[in-house]
Amino acid sequence: MSDPYSVLGVPRTATEDDIRKAFRSLAKKHHPDLNPGDKAAEAKFKEISQANDLLSDAEKRRRFDAGEIDATGQEMPPRGFYRDQAGGPGGAKYAHAGGHESFVDMGGIFSEMFGERRGFGGAPGGGFDMGGMPVTYSLRVPFLVGARGGKQRVTLPDGKTLDIDVPEGTTDGQTLRLKGQGMPGTQGRPAGDAYVEIHVEPHAFFQPRDNDIHVELPVTLTEAALGGKIRVPTVGGAVMLNIPAGSNTGTSLRLRGRGLLDRKSGQRGDQYVKLKVTLPDQPDEKLKEFLENWEAGRGYDPRKGMEQFT
Repeated sequence: MSDPYSVLGVPRTATEDDIRKAFRSLAKKHHPDLNPGDKAAEAKFKEISQANDLLSDAEKRRRFDAGEIDATGQEMPPRGFYRDQAGGPGGAKYAHAGGHESFVDMGGIFSEMFGERRGFGGAPGGGFDMGGMPVTYSLRVPFLVGARGGKQRVTLPDGKTLDIDVPEGTTDGQTLRLKGQGMPGTQGRPAGDAYVEIHVEPHAFFQPRDNDIHVELPVTLTEAALGGKIRVPTVGGAVMLNIPAGSNTGTSLRLRGRGLLDRKSGQRGDQYVKLKVTLPDQPDEKLKEFLENWEAGRGYDPRKGMEQFT
Protein backbone atom coordinates (compact mmCIF):
# COMPACT_ATOMS: atom_id res chain seq x y z
CA MET A 1 0.00 0.00 0.00
CA SER A 2 1.10 3.59 -0.63
CA ASP A 3 1.94 6.00 2.16
CA PRO A 4 -1.28 6.21 4.27
CA TYR A 5 -0.97 9.99 4.66
CA SER A 6 -0.90 10.37 0.87
CA VAL A 7 -3.80 7.94 0.45
CA LEU A 8 -6.02 10.04 2.74
CA GLY A 9 -4.59 13.31 1.43
CA VAL A 10 -3.56 14.61 4.86
CA PRO A 11 -0.20 15.90 6.15
CA ARG A 12 1.83 14.03 8.75
CA THR A 13 0.81 16.68 11.27
CA ALA A 14 -2.91 15.89 10.75
CA THR A 15 -5.07 15.64 13.87
CA GLU A 16 -7.38 12.70 14.64
CA ASP A 17 -10.31 14.85 13.51
CA ASP A 18 -8.56 15.68 10.21
CA ILE A 19 -8.00 11.98 9.55
CA ARG A 20 -11.59 11.08 10.46
CA LYS A 21 -13.03 13.75 8.14
CA ALA A 22 -10.73 12.78 5.27
CA PHE A 23 -11.67 9.11 5.57
CA ARG A 24 -15.41 9.76 5.69
CA SER A 25 -15.22 12.05 2.65
CA LEU A 26 -13.29 9.51 0.59
CA ALA A 27 -15.38 6.58 1.86
CA LYS A 28 -18.61 8.20 0.69
CA LYS A 29 -17.09 8.72 -2.76
CA HIS A 30 -15.56 5.28 -3.27
CA HIS A 31 -17.77 2.95 -1.19
CA PRO A 32 -18.63 -0.24 -3.18
CA ASP A 33 -22.32 0.07 -2.29
CA LEU A 34 -22.36 3.43 -4.06
CA ASN A 35 -20.29 2.15 -7.01
CA PRO A 36 -21.70 -1.31 -7.82
CA GLY A 37 -19.48 -3.28 -10.17
CA ASP A 38 -16.70 -0.68 -10.14
CA LYS A 39 -13.54 -2.66 -9.31
CA ALA A 40 -11.40 0.49 -9.24
CA ALA A 41 -13.67 2.08 -6.61
CA GLU A 42 -13.64 -1.17 -4.61
CA ALA A 43 -9.83 -1.26 -4.66
CA LYS A 44 -9.63 2.42 -3.72
CA PHE A 45 -12.05 1.94 -0.82
CA LYS A 46 -9.95 -0.93 0.49
CA GLU A 47 -6.82 1.22 0.25
CA ILE A 48 -8.33 4.18 2.13
CA SER A 49 -9.79 1.82 4.75
CA GLN A 50 -6.35 0.31 5.40
CA ALA A 51 -4.83 3.79 5.62
CA ASN A 52 -7.52 4.84 8.10
CA ASP A 53 -7.00 1.67 10.15
CA LEU A 54 -3.37 2.58 10.66
CA LEU A 55 -3.61 6.33 11.18
CA SER A 56 -6.72 6.24 13.41
CA ASP A 57 -4.91 3.95 15.85
CA ALA A 58 -2.55 6.13 17.90
CA GLU A 59 -0.12 3.32 18.68
CA LYS A 60 0.01 2.03 15.09
CA ARG A 61 0.51 5.57 13.82
CA ARG A 62 3.37 6.10 16.27
CA ARG A 63 5.05 2.87 15.23
CA PHE A 64 4.61 3.66 11.52
CA ASP A 65 6.09 7.13 11.97
CA ALA A 66 9.00 5.54 13.85
CA GLY A 67 9.57 3.02 11.07
CA GLU A 68 8.68 0.01 13.23
CA ILE A 69 5.88 -1.22 10.94
CA ASP A 70 5.11 -0.80 7.24
CA ALA A 71 2.14 0.93 5.60
CA THR A 72 -0.03 -2.19 5.99
CA GLY A 73 0.63 -2.27 9.73
CA GLN A 74 2.61 -5.50 9.46
CA GLU A 75 6.07 -6.42 10.67
CA MET A 76 8.15 -9.51 10.02
CA PRO A 77 8.15 -11.57 13.22
CA PRO A 78 11.42 -13.17 14.34
CA ARG A 79 11.89 -16.91 14.11
CA GLY A 80 9.94 -18.60 16.89
CA PHE A 81 7.63 -15.57 17.11
CA TYR A 82 4.81 -17.19 19.05
CA ARG A 83 7.03 -18.54 21.83
CA ASP A 84 9.22 -15.44 21.97
CA GLN A 85 6.22 -13.17 22.39
CA ALA A 86 4.82 -15.04 25.39
CA GLY A 87 4.41 -12.95 28.51
CA GLY A 88 5.02 -13.89 32.11
CA PRO A 89 2.53 -14.84 34.82
CA GLY A 90 1.93 -11.21 35.74
CA GLY A 91 -0.09 -10.54 32.55
CA ALA A 92 -2.49 -13.47 32.94
CA LYS A 93 -5.73 -11.86 31.80
CA TYR A 94 -7.32 -15.21 30.93
CA ALA A 95 -5.32 -17.44 33.29
CA HIS A 96 -8.38 -19.31 34.59
CA ALA A 97 -11.00 -21.27 32.72
CA GLY A 98 -13.85 -19.55 34.55
CA GLY A 99 -15.63 -16.88 32.52
CA HIS A 100 -14.72 -18.28 29.09
CA GLU A 101 -18.32 -19.24 28.53
CA SER A 102 -19.08 -15.66 27.48
CA PHE A 103 -16.76 -15.86 24.49
CA VAL A 104 -17.91 -16.90 21.03
CA ASP A 105 -16.20 -20.18 20.11
CA MET A 106 -14.91 -20.53 16.52
CA GLY A 107 -13.07 -23.41 14.93
CA GLY A 108 -10.44 -21.50 12.96
CA ILE A 109 -8.17 -18.48 13.34
CA PHE A 110 -9.90 -15.14 13.03
CA SER A 111 -7.46 -12.67 11.54
CA GLU A 112 -7.14 -10.06 8.81
CA MET A 113 -4.50 -7.69 10.03
CA PHE A 114 -3.22 -8.26 13.50
CA GLY A 115 -2.58 -5.33 15.75
CA GLU A 116 -0.73 -5.63 19.03
CA ARG A 117 0.32 -9.22 19.73
CA ARG A 118 1.19 -10.50 23.17
CA GLY A 119 1.17 -13.79 25.00
CA PHE A 120 0.29 -14.35 28.63
CA GLY A 121 0.17 -17.17 31.07
CA GLY A 122 -1.07 -18.15 34.49
CA ALA A 123 0.63 -19.23 37.63
CA PRO A 124 1.00 -22.96 38.31
CA GLY A 125 -2.44 -24.43 38.83
CA GLY A 126 -4.06 -21.49 37.04
CA GLY A 127 -5.66 -23.68 34.38
CA PHE A 128 -3.10 -23.56 31.52
CA ASP A 129 -0.28 -25.63 33.00
CA MET A 130 -1.36 -28.72 31.02
CA GLY A 131 -0.71 -27.19 27.59
CA GLY A 132 0.49 -24.23 25.60
CA MET A 133 -0.22 -20.73 26.82
CA PRO A 134 -3.01 -18.60 25.30
CA VAL A 135 -2.34 -15.51 23.21
CA THR A 136 -4.41 -12.39 22.53
CA TYR A 137 -4.86 -10.37 19.35
CA SER A 138 -6.57 -7.15 18.34
CA LEU A 139 -8.31 -7.28 14.95
CA ARG A 140 -10.11 -4.68 12.81
CA VAL A 141 -12.83 -5.93 10.42
CA PRO A 142 -14.98 -4.09 7.85
CA PHE A 143 -18.41 -3.11 9.12
CA LEU A 144 -20.35 -5.28 6.67
CA VAL A 145 -18.19 -8.33 7.39
CA GLY A 146 -19.12 -8.08 11.05
CA ALA A 147 -22.79 -7.43 10.23
CA ARG A 148 -23.27 -10.09 7.54
CA GLY A 149 -20.61 -12.63 8.38
CA GLY A 150 -18.88 -14.63 5.66
CA LYS A 151 -15.62 -16.25 4.68
CA GLN A 152 -12.29 -14.46 4.59
CA ARG A 153 -8.82 -15.58 3.60
CA VAL A 154 -6.30 -14.28 6.09
CA THR A 155 -2.53 -14.34 6.41
CA LEU A 156 -0.94 -15.03 9.79
CA PRO A 157 2.30 -13.38 10.94
CA ASP A 158 4.26 -16.55 10.10
CA GLY A 159 3.02 -16.42 6.48
CA LYS A 160 0.42 -19.17 6.81
CA THR A 161 -2.96 -18.49 5.17
CA LEU A 162 -6.33 -19.74 6.38
CA ASP A 163 -9.94 -19.47 5.21
CA ILE A 164 -12.12 -18.63 8.18
CA ASP A 165 -15.82 -18.06 8.87
CA VAL A 166 -16.73 -14.69 10.37
CA PRO A 167 -19.93 -15.12 12.43
CA GLU A 168 -22.88 -12.91 11.52
CA GLY A 169 -23.58 -10.22 14.08
CA THR A 170 -19.98 -9.81 15.27
CA THR A 171 -19.88 -6.52 17.17
CA ASP A 172 -17.23 -4.00 18.16
CA GLY A 173 -15.36 -4.98 21.31
CA GLN A 174 -16.46 -8.63 21.18
CA THR A 175 -13.87 -11.22 22.17
CA LEU A 176 -13.66 -14.49 20.26
CA ARG A 177 -12.01 -17.66 21.54
CA LEU A 178 -10.14 -19.85 19.05
CA LYS A 179 -9.47 -23.30 20.43
CA GLY A 180 -5.98 -24.64 19.96
CA GLN A 181 -4.64 -21.58 18.14
CA GLY A 182 -2.47 -20.23 20.92
CA MET A 183 1.08 -21.15 21.95
CA PRO A 184 2.09 -24.71 21.06
CA GLY A 185 2.30 -27.14 23.95
CA THR A 186 5.45 -28.96 24.99
CA GLN A 187 6.05 -32.67 25.35
CA GLY A 188 2.95 -33.51 23.35
CA ARG A 189 0.61 -31.30 25.34
CA PRO A 190 -2.21 -29.45 23.47
CA ALA A 191 -1.79 -25.89 22.21
CA GLY A 192 -3.38 -23.04 24.11
CA ASP A 193 -6.27 -20.94 22.88
CA ALA A 194 -6.21 -17.59 21.10
CA TYR A 195 -8.44 -14.67 22.12
CA VAL A 196 -9.30 -12.06 19.51
CA GLU A 197 -10.74 -8.67 20.45
CA ILE A 198 -12.72 -7.36 17.47
CA HIS A 199 -12.80 -3.72 16.41
CA VAL A 200 -15.44 -3.10 13.74
CA GLU A 201 -14.60 -0.33 11.27
CA PRO A 202 -17.04 2.55 10.76
CA HIS A 203 -19.22 2.51 7.64
CA ALA A 204 -19.65 5.35 5.17
CA PHE A 205 -23.37 5.79 5.96
CA PHE A 206 -24.60 2.95 8.23
CA GLN A 207 -24.60 4.14 11.85
CA PRO A 208 -25.18 1.32 14.40
CA ARG A 209 -26.90 1.98 17.73
CA ASP A 210 -27.13 -1.23 19.70
CA ASN A 211 -28.73 -3.62 17.16
CA ASP A 212 -30.47 -0.88 15.18
CA ILE A 213 -29.07 0.81 12.08
CA HIS A 214 -29.55 4.51 11.33
CA VAL A 215 -29.18 5.93 7.81
CA GLU A 216 -29.57 9.44 6.43
CA LEU A 217 -31.14 9.04 2.98
CA PRO A 218 -31.06 11.80 0.32
CA VAL A 219 -34.37 12.17 -1.57
CA THR A 220 -35.43 14.51 -4.35
CA LEU A 221 -37.90 17.30 -3.87
CA THR A 222 -40.36 15.40 -6.07
CA GLU A 223 -40.03 12.20 -4.03
CA ALA A 224 -40.57 14.12 -0.79
CA ALA A 225 -43.55 16.13 -2.04
CA LEU A 226 -45.37 13.43 -4.02
CA GLY A 227 -44.18 10.30 -2.26
CA GLY A 228 -43.41 6.97 -3.90
CA LYS A 229 -41.29 3.85 -3.58
CA ILE A 230 -37.49 4.08 -3.65
CA ARG A 231 -34.60 1.63 -3.15
CA VAL A 232 -32.85 1.89 0.20
CA PRO A 233 -29.55 0.17 1.14
CA THR A 234 -29.56 -2.10 4.21
CA VAL A 235 -26.90 -4.37 5.66
CA GLY A 236 -28.71 -7.28 4.01
CA GLY A 237 -29.08 -5.62 0.60
CA ALA A 238 -31.29 -2.98 -1.02
CA VAL A 239 -35.05 -3.02 -0.30
CA MET A 240 -38.00 -0.88 -1.42
CA LEU A 241 -39.25 1.79 0.97
CA ASN A 242 -42.52 3.72 0.68
CA ILE A 243 -42.01 7.47 1.06
CA PRO A 244 -45.23 9.18 2.23
CA ALA A 245 -46.34 12.23 0.26
CA GLY A 246 -45.46 15.48 2.00
CA SER A 247 -42.33 14.13 3.68
CA ASN A 248 -39.65 16.56 4.78
CA THR A 249 -36.01 16.65 5.84
CA GLY A 250 -35.85 14.90 9.20
CA THR A 251 -38.80 12.57 8.53
CA SER A 252 -37.85 9.19 10.04
CA LEU A 253 -39.12 5.87 8.68
CA ARG A 254 -38.56 2.38 10.10
CA LEU A 255 -37.69 -0.86 8.32
CA ARG A 256 -38.53 -3.66 10.74
CA GLY A 257 -36.00 -6.45 11.12
CA ARG A 258 -33.41 -4.81 8.87
CA GLY A 259 -30.91 -4.08 11.62
CA LEU A 260 -28.12 -6.19 13.12
CA LEU A 261 -28.45 -9.72 14.44
CA ASP A 262 -28.35 -10.11 18.22
CA ARG A 263 -26.39 -13.34 18.61
CA LYS A 264 -27.72 -13.97 22.12
CA SER A 265 -31.44 -13.56 21.42
CA GLY A 266 -31.42 -14.44 17.72
CA GLN A 267 -33.51 -11.32 17.03
CA ARG A 268 -32.71 -8.55 14.57
CA GLY A 269 -32.89 -4.84 15.19
CA ASP A 270 -34.58 -2.33 12.89
CA GLN A 271 -33.24 0.19 10.41
CA TYR A 272 -34.28 3.83 10.82
CA VAL A 273 -34.16 5.97 7.69
CA LYS A 274 -34.00 9.75 8.14
CA LEU A 275 -34.90 11.64 4.97
CA LYS A 276 -32.86 14.56 3.68
CA VAL A 277 -34.42 16.58 0.85
CA THR A 278 -31.73 17.41 -1.69
CA LEU A 279 -31.92 19.79 -4.64
CA PRO A 280 -30.09 19.18 -7.95
CA ASP A 281 -26.48 20.37 -8.18
CA GLN A 282 -27.33 22.25 -11.35
CA PRO A 283 -30.14 24.87 -11.24
CA ASP A 284 -33.42 23.68 -12.73
CA GLU A 285 -34.97 26.57 -14.64
CA LYS A 286 -38.47 25.09 -14.68
CA LEU A 287 -38.37 24.53 -10.94
CA LYS A 288 -37.10 28.05 -10.43
CA GLU A 289 -39.88 29.47 -12.61
CA PHE A 290 -42.51 27.46 -10.74
CA LEU A 291 -41.32 28.61 -7.32
CA GLU A 292 -41.17 32.25 -8.39
CA ASN A 293 -44.86 32.06 -9.28
CA TRP A 294 -45.95 29.76 -6.42
CA GLU A 295 -48.19 32.03 -4.35
CA ALA A 296 -48.82 29.44 -1.62
CA GLY A 297 -45.10 29.22 -0.95
CA ARG A 298 -44.85 32.94 -0.27
CA GLY A 299 -47.09 32.71 2.78
CA TYR A 300 -45.12 29.90 4.41
CA ASP A 301 -42.58 30.90 7.07
CA PRO A 302 -40.51 27.92 8.29
CA ARG A 303 -38.70 30.16 10.82
CA LYS A 304 -41.84 31.49 12.49
CA GLY A 305 -41.45 31.73 16.26
CA MET A 306 -37.64 31.58 16.34
CA GLU A 307 -37.22 35.26 17.13
CA GLN A 308 -38.79 34.89 20.57
CA PHE A 309 -35.73 32.89 21.65
CA THR A 310 -33.22 35.57 20.62
